[in-house]
Amino acid sequence: MESIQATKQRFGIIGNDPKLNRSIEKAIQVAPTDISVLIVGESGVGKESMPKIVHSLSHRKHGKLIAVNCGAIPEGTIDSELFGHEKGAFTGATTTRNGYFEEANGGTVFLDEVGELPLTTQVRLLRVLENKEFIKVGSSKVQKTDVRIVAATNVNMFEAIKKGKFREDLYYRLSTIEIGLPPLRERKGDIHLLFRKFASDFATKYKMPTIRLEDDAVFLLEKYHWNGNIRQLRNVAEQISVLEQNRSVTTLTLRNYLPNLGSNLPAVVSDKSPDSDFKNEREILYKVLFDMKSDLSDLKKLTLELMKNGDAKEVQKDNESLINKIYGNTSVDNESEEVTKYPEEPYAESKSEYLQIEAPVVQNVEEDKYHFAEEVEEEETLSLQDKELELIKKSLERHKGKRKLAAEELGISERTLYRKIKQYDL
Repeated sequence: MESIQATKQRFGIIGNDPKLNRSIEKAIQVAPTDISVLIVGESGVGKESMPKIVHSLSHRKHGKLIAVNCGAIPEGTIDSELFGHEKGAFTGATTTRNGYFEEANGGTVFLDEVGELPLTTQVRLLRVLENKEFIKVGSSKVQKTDVRIVAATNVNMFEAIKKGKFREDLYYRLSTIEIGLPPLRERKGDIHLLFRKFASDFATKYKMPTIRLEDDAVFLLEKYHWNGNIRQLRNVAEQISVLEQNRSVTTLTLRNYLPNLGSNLPAVVSDKSPDSDFKNEREILYKVLFDMKSDLSDLKKLTLELMKNGDAKEVQKDNESLINKIYGNTSVDNESEEVTKYPEEPYAESKSEYLQIEAPVVQNVEEDKYHFAEEVEEEETLSLQDKELELIKKSLERHKGKRKLAAEELGISERTLYRKIKQYDL
C-alpha cells in the first residue's frame, strides 16, 4: 500500500493536518475495491484530488477517469450526457451518442456536485449503482456498464433529503465510504505553507521575485476565515504576486486583499422560510386580539360589580388586582389605602375617577342583571372566524379586490384565499 506522504507528493497535495492525512489514508485504503465513494466538504477544499487517488491506485487505473460537473449541465440534457441518446430522440439529436457511463466502461466516473442532480436523473443513477444497467434516451434497450462511481458534494445531504431534493436510497448507495475534507480554517498550520507554495509557483510563472509575508501578516493570514478555502487562498497569493511592487508583505498590504475582514465572525443564520414569518405575524395578531378580548371581559366584570354594589371604595378594595391588570401603572399604600400613582391621562387625576362610574337608572335590577349577563355572553362568542373574515375583507378593500396582493399580505396562497372568499360568500 502506498504511503500517505508518497501519495501527497504524487498528486501535489500540500499540508500535514491530521484530518487531511486521515482523508488521504481512507482514499488509499478504499482504492483497490469497487466500493462507491462520496467525498464531502466545502467548495474549494480540493475534493477533485480524491477521485484521482482512488482511480490511480485501483485496478481500473488503465481505464478512463471521466469527471462530470453535474451542476454545470442543464437539466434538460443531463440524462443525455450521462447515459447517451439515440438518433432522433429529441430535437437536435442528429446522431447516436454514447454517454459518460458507456465511454467510461471499465473505468471510473467522478460526479462532482452530485447534490445538484435532478430527481429523475437520480432514479437512473440508482439503477446504475444497483444493477450496472442503463438505458439511452430514446431507446428501449438495456445496456450494461462496468464503472466505479466516485461522487462529491458541498451540499448538506441530510438537509437535501429532508427537503425532498435528494433521494435517501441514492445517498446511502453513494456513501458506502464517505471521505470528508476539512475546511482551510481548520487547517491553520497548513495555511502559510500553502501560501508559500502558491507564491513560489506564481513567481516562476510570471518571472518575478517571490513574495514573502512578515510575521504580523502570517498571523492575520492564519486568523482569517477563508470562506473560499484553498481556491481563495490561491487567488489572494496570485493577486499579491502580480500587483505588489514590494515583495515583503505587511499586515496593511494583506488587509487590502482579504474581503469582509471585519465580518468573518461566526453568525447565527436563521433557516426560517418567508412563510414562517407570515405565520408568526398572524400568531402575534391573534394573541393581541385575545388579550384585548380578555381585558374587555374584565372591564365588564368590574362595571357589573359597580352596578350591583354602588360603593366605589368597596369595589376598589375587593378588586385591587383586577384594577391593576386593567389600568396598570398603579400602586396602593396599605397604611393609608390611598392611590399613590395614577394612569398618565389628562382626564384622570385619580384612580377613583375611573371607579366613580354613574350607574344607569334601572327599574328592575334582577331583570337588568340577567340582560347584562346575556350581553357579555354574546360578546364572548366572538370567534376567530369573524376575525379572519374581517382581515380578509380589509385586505381585499386595501388592494381593490386584487386577490394575489391580498393573499401575499395575509400570508396565504391565492388558492386558499379564493376558497375563503367562496366560504364567506364575499
